[in-house]
Amino acid sequence: MIKTCLSELIGDTPLLKLCVTENGSCVLLKLEQFNPTGTAKIRMARQMLDEAQASGQLKPGGRIVESTSGNTGLGLALLAAERGYSFTAVVDEHASPDKLRAMQAFGAQLVRVGDPGGGLATADRDATAERIASEQGAYWTRQHHNPANANGYTALAAELRAALGDEIHYLVGAVGTGGSLCGTARALKRHARGLQVIGVEPCGSVIFGGPGAPYHQSGTGTPEGAEIGAVVDYALIDKGLTVSDAQAFETARYLARHYGLLLGGSAGGVVYQALREARHAPAHSVIVALVCDGGEKYLDTVFNDQWMADRQLLAPQVHRELEQWLSAAPQARQQAVAGG
Repeated sequence: MIKTCLSELIGDTPLLKLCVTENGSCVLLKLEQFNPTGTAKIRMARQMLDEAQASGQLKPGGRIVESTSGNTGLGLALLAAERGYSFTAVVDEHASPDKLRAMQAFGAQLVRVGDPGGGLATADRDATAERIASEQGAYWTRQHHNPANANGYTALAAELRAALGDEIHYLVGAVGTGGSLCGTARALKRHARGLQVIGVEPCGSVIFGGPGAPYHQSGTGTPEGAEIGAVVDYALIDKGLTVSDAQAFETARYLARHYGLLLGGSAGGVVYQALREARHAPAHSVIVALVCDGGEKYLDTVFNDQWMADRQLLAPQVHRELEQWLSAAPQARQQAVAGG
């Protein structure tokens, strides 16, 4: 079918069977990197603009502003270019340089906050976005509090049900804004009543009540001092887990080297926890991991040996864990690599 604009390519992303455990449980990866911009967040970016247009909050030729660590900004930048809007992205030093360059390629204006060489500055980003919206009359999409964020993943849930029916026993996903996991879970739980939803955040994020600390995972979690958004619906999340930067990044590196899968750093953390959960799941469980980001934007960081070594993130023990977990079903591994 011939498409007429790039946003029509959003969705219908593939499911990949990563492995089948010894007790017959299956770990499936929903590969959202096959969306335009290589991330799930373009789904919610489109929904936020659609709803703002329908309500009259966003006028033709208007300006959009958002505080972003990268992927939401990429989606908004692409859609703004497609629909004739101006877009200002408020960013900090935590964002991947490749994401920033891509937003600029789409015509976005970047406003940088935080200390040069510093990390996450979520509160500063949000305050700056709010000020720009007030001073320039821009529409602030406010992704952490915008219900359209979660609404944007209703179609993702429909894709999972079309492929798997209602036999989905575990849904595992990163929690940043909460949109991808909570939006998908809300739609699935209307049908898959026994579904267990597992949220994954970086060690150092405060969403599930742990102590705050710096972390390198991008586009996920909430740092200490930042507000947890209203899109995070705790009633939908059955279990909250943390994953270290080393566990997340080494999982992404392992999958690249042994499966040819290039996933983002936080996506590596989701897969790590999905595999860990599969070891204890009841026989013949279906476990879906939401892989919300590809790895192409992290070649200078997660997949750079020197960058990893400088931050003391190289962890051979994680490779040994993964080898143990995945080697139990070598035939399933071969089928996964072949797309079987």
